[in-house]
Amino acid sequence: MSAIVDKLIQAKSSGNYQGLVAAIPYAEFLGITVEHRDTGLVTKMSFTEKLIGNPAIPALHGGTIGALLESAAIFQLFYQAETVTVPKTITITIDYLRSGRPADIFARAVVTKHGKRVANVRAEAWQDDPNLPIATANVHLLLTPQG
Repeated sequence: MSAIVDKLIQAKSSGNYQGLVAAIPYAEFLGITVEHRDTGLVTKMSFTEKLIGNPAIPALHGGTIGALLESAAIFQLFYQAETVTVPKTITITIDYLRSGRPADIFARAVVTKHGKRVANVRAEAWQDDPNLPIATANVHLLLTPQG
């Protein structure tokens, strides 16, 4: 088994997803953390200057917001599904609704369909108010069949 699958198994049994985040270098570089709240899993990207895409406004880079949404979708699938394999992104469609201010950003996701080979997950990101998302995403993930 790969190191990331081992970390996934550990994360699912302990409820601590930071070990899994640490196994994904890009997520760790972005400062992504995952925690379980009353409303479910919440993925957070702590603000740092390296996340700024447009210094004139300033606004968060859209790619980092997209990476947060994709990560939230994957972590929600890990949390909810009976899987110990890492899904691969097939497609991700992002709708940018508002500029991301230079502040922490949060995301949550909902698995809308979990098939044998493909899962569909909807994710949304916000800063101050979960009811005012700054971006949403629809993510299709390829699942490795259990055999």
